[in-house]
Amino acid sequence: MSNTEDPYLWLEKVTDDAALDWVRTRNAATTEFMKSDEFDAIEARVREVFDTDARIPYARRRGDYLYNFWRDATHVRGLWRRTTMEEYRKDSPEWDVLLDLDAVADAEGENWVWSGAQVLRPDQKIALVTLSRGGADATVVREFDLETRAFRNADDGGYYVAEAKTDIGYIDSDAVYIGTDFGDGSLTDSGYPRIAKRWQRGTELSEATTVFEGKPSDISISAWHDRTPGFERDFVQRATDFYNAELYVLKSDELVLVDVPTDATASIHKDWLLVRTMTDWTVGDTTYSAGALLATNFDAFVRGGRDLTVLFAPDEHRSLHQWAWTENHLLVVTLVDVATEVRVYTPGDDGWSDRPMTGLPELTSIEIVGTDSEENGDEFFLSSSGYLTPATLLYGTVGGEIEALKQAPSFFDTTGLAVAQHFATSDDGTKIPYFVVRRDNAAPGPTLLYGYGGFEISMTPSYSGATGLAWLERGGTYVVANIRGGGEYGPEWHTQVLRAGRHKVHEDFAAVARDLVERGITTHRQLGAQGGSNGGLLMGIMLTKYPELFGAIVCQVPLLDMKRYHLLLAGASWVAEYGNPDDPDEWAFISEYSPYQDVVGPEDKKYPPILIATSTRDDRVHPGHARKMAARLEEVGQDVRYFENIEGGHGGAADNAQMAFKTTLAFQFLWTTLNA
Repeated sequence: MSNTEDPYLWLEKVTDDAALDWVRTRNAATTEFMKSDEFDAIEARVREVFDTDARIPYARRRGDYLYNFWRDATHVRGLWRRTTMEEYRKDSPEWDVLLDLDAVADAEGENWVWSGAQVLRPDQKIALVTLSRGGADATVVREFDLETRAFRNADDGGYYVAEAKTDIGYIDSDAVYIGTDFGDGSLTDSGYPRIAKRWQRGTELSEATTVFEGKPSDISISAWHDRTPGFERDFVQRATDFYNAELYVLKSDELVLVDVPTDATASIHKDWLLVRTMTDWTVGDTTYSAGALLATNFDAFVRGGRDLTVLFAPDEHRSLHQWAWTENHLLVVTLVDVATEVRVYTPGDDGWSDRPMTGLPELTSIEIVGTDSEENGDEFFLSSSGYLTPATLLYGTVGGEIEALKQAPSFFDTTGLAVAQHFATSDDGTKIPYFVVRRDNAAPGPTLLYGYGGFEISMTPSYSGATGLAWLERGGTYVVANIRGGGEYGPEWHTQVLRAGRHKVHEDFAAVARDLVERGITTHRQLGAQGGSNGGLLMGIMLTKYPELFGAIVCQVPLLDMKRYHLLLAGASWVAEYGNPDDPDEWAFISEYSPYQDVVGPEDKKYPPILIATSTRDDRVHPGHARKMAARLEEVGQDVRYFENIEGGHGGAADNAQMAFKTTLAFQFLWTTLNA
């Protein structure tokens, strides 16, 4: 199917009346089809999970305050609030509400969705608040006065940026770095800022001074200020594609290249430059392996020095997952066959030392959720959870005891449930790990297989109350596949499936599906699959390439038309992942799996029932992918249900009520279909 032959291009017109009429008709049909007392009961329980006050109020530490954004049944759009550490330790802290987003949305007649805030330290008197309409990636930036609890108008000298995919951050109380839509030609082909400027308070945005200007083919340009006392620096980054970027330090108005590999991740803390390699890096006579974490003195490196210390090197079972600085130490989380370990690295006069962090819960996944190296020394916050273990917020100081600061409740009955890890063998012989959560000695039954497989995103074990009560508690089996494309085994687990290697992702997922049946965990008729975004593309491929393996599929906020993905919204930024459809050599391998072009009728290949869900306000993955795929499946007579949330952005929902409905829709569709 060529672009000129595509009869459904009109569905790419996001807010066109005809397109929205098409959406509403299918929304109504899907809602009516799924309507039942059981649906309502599950939805109500899922909503309680999202709204309950017993959730952990995860907070970001900034000096004396911990900031939190909170939604519940009463505050649908949410409250931005803060408290002190003394209060936060209590079971029911007293929160100082800074901004009531429901009140703002009602007063202004806008469907505002919270997108974050940057508080200027150390005084913490002003903040840059970002709000989106309906959950889109594009945001409106407004300056907020934390003393008067009101937005500062542009007429009063406050910062205000109209809706755009904006990158902004304080330099000091009177200046910001900003990249936004400055007018024609100021955005990249991917729709992100192409120009970074310095904007002085009290001047018009048009008067901002250009710091760096990239090319239209770049992904984005950004600039920021590091305000660490004694180590104040300014940086500019030019992202040339999704995985390559040039980093510069601004010295006396001159940009100096930080000459690390463009595909490496570089971060600076005080004296130290950390480099996480994506591919092998040869420096002099030494080659550092892909996935290593290296440390060196930043200033010496910029001057040409190359004295690098290997802090972490991967092996076939172990990979780097996460790291963060406290004031004097580096916390490093690694994965060992997808299980987490935490170590503490400390620079000293005699080099670096490292030791394991002790006192952590066993058989759970650990994530670093916060440090404040600027004002709170060596303290840290960690989150611990597992498929059957609710989250615990851990707090400690390096070298001291670790305490369980907050504990989330259990939302479902885990009696008789167990977690196991198995390995499937993919077509090329690679062992693919996957986790299974089910009742001991259960007979083959309804099973949900979840996958993503892209952008080096690791799928580590975590607790989901909604999954537990809507699936596991009813007797379902839940499976997460750690297929290639993720980062579970380091960069090469991802890089080997880029572009022409993409087929390995699909083969891995199919191998897990077969292995589940071979082990007697389920049958193909009772096996469902679910994925979103890049995982939604995976679901489209499972539908069109491997329909015999599944009894039902849920495909959410997906890419599906791989002939046009790079022309829609942020799609151009993913060419490094998938390839360029305009290049005949690359389209040759992309066309082998592009779901939209691969659709056939049931007389040629019978597809399992599929639910396709997206959001009108998704300005990252264009809703046209989902719309056109559903229309094409309808046209040829395949079994398809469609639902499009009018709000929600790429996450698919703008508030807890929408999230509860979207979640229940997916689980109930799978449950009823796989049990039919």
